[in-house]
Amino acid sequence: MSQTIIKPANQAVTKTDFATVAKSFNIGRFLPTVASMKGKLPGVAKSAGITLASMALFLLVWQLSSSYLYNVEADSRIERVLAEQGAEEAEKMKACIASGAISCKPNTLPSPSEVFNASQLLLADHRIINADKRAFAEKTAGVNAQRAAAGQAAITYTGRPSFVDQIMTSLKTVAVGMLIAFFIAVPIGIIIGLNEGLRTAFNWFIQVFKPVSPVVWLLLVFMIVKTLTLGSDSDTSFLISAISVGLCSMWATLVNTSVGVSSVNQDYVNVAKVLKLGIAKKIFKVILPSAIPLIFTGLRITVSVAWMVLIAIELLAQSPGLGSFVWEEFQNGANDSNAKIIVAMFVIGFIGFLLDRVMYYVQQAVSFEKALA
Repeated sequence: MSQTIIKPANQAVTKTDFATVAKSFNIGRFLPTVASMKGKLPGVAKSAGITLASMALFLLVWQLSSSYLYNVEADSRIERVLAEQGAEEAEKMKACIASGAISCKPNTLPSPSEVFNASQLLLADHRIINADKRAFAEKTAGVNAQRAAAGQAAITYTGRPSFVDQIMTSLKTVAVGMLIAFFIAVPIGIIIGLNEGLRTAFNWFIQVFKPVSPVVWLLLVFMIVKTLTLGSDSDTSFLISAISVGLCSMWATLVNTSVGVSSVNQDYVNVAKVLKLGIAKKIFKVILPSAIPLIFTGLRITVSVAWMVLIAIELLAQSPGLGSFVWEEFQNGANDSNAKIIVAMFVIGFIGFLLDRVMYYVQQAVSFEKALA
């Protein structure tokens, strides 16, 4: 039996009282002890060591592969010049490649150092563009104030976006796409989860449209949005990208919501009937709390799918995000374009990992099993 301590309003609570309360509620079981932390340190250190070793091995293999491909490309170029222009020009090409001149540098898989330098260039470019934006805002502040007073639209900065700006655009696209997926998939999942007949009726629809390629969804959304926005001068690429992302990624949430609702403990449903709860109260008080863990499992999968299909969708829709950045660098073909594409690849992977971790911890937070453990 736990002890209850009642103190008069004017009497201070002592440290002994806190100890008694902590003991009665067994608060210590929620806090890590020094002994348990010491016991985990060797495992953490071992895991960190293995991770660092694997990263070092990855960088070594990358560097060796880059050097090998560089030499293959260089030899091929020298042989081609030798066959077409003679030995003298071939020697000039060999000397030019050995000097590291940009004009004759083989354009192949960049080395880790080149990718790092490209990331620094992208950050420096972002700082320059931000400075231009601030200067533009200062120059147009007075004009925009007059236009606002006259009820006219403000003059906005129309220069090219930086790499960081494109990252933010992609994150906004995924966020809007996730909201679209949530507001479509969860209500439909609840409705069909409550009725076996509806689940059977919708099953063919889900099975047919779930595997459809992002490219096809993009074309379908483009047809609809183009018709609905006839006569509008606004850029619809962001809207098309967000809707396409939502439609491509919503299926896991739809299926999991339906399964979660249909598998609610029948005892809970019977209690709701005994209490004569209305349909709204039954859903929000009984059905959803029981189905939330499965719903968030679906949302976690949806986030991963949304981030994966985003690049292809932005590339085709010409939305100014990471997909557009990768395609433009590929088309550009400059000597540092390959390195910038690798930078984008790491950024895409790292952000995808962070989004998955965020959804994982949210899923754990709403899991009843975790909360009651």
